Amino acid sequence: MTDDARRDAAVRRASAALETYTLSGDGWRRSPSETLTRLLADLRHWSDDTQRDFDAAVSRARDLHTAERRG
Repeated sequence: MTDDARRDAAVRRASAALETYTLSGDGWRRSPSETLTRLLADLRHWSDDTQRDFDAAVSRARDLHTAERRG
């Protein structure tokens, strides 16, 4: 799979997750930006409840994103 195909697949997965999370029959319940903020806050709550290190996960995700962008 090419780098572009991997990025496209990642964007599709993220879009599907956000749509599943907030899309109603009438459209977005919040703006996409507000949706992302709410999702991240909810994931932080989930991390607290399941004793996961949210900030470490964000750091690893940032590193993975950087590596994927570099190819």
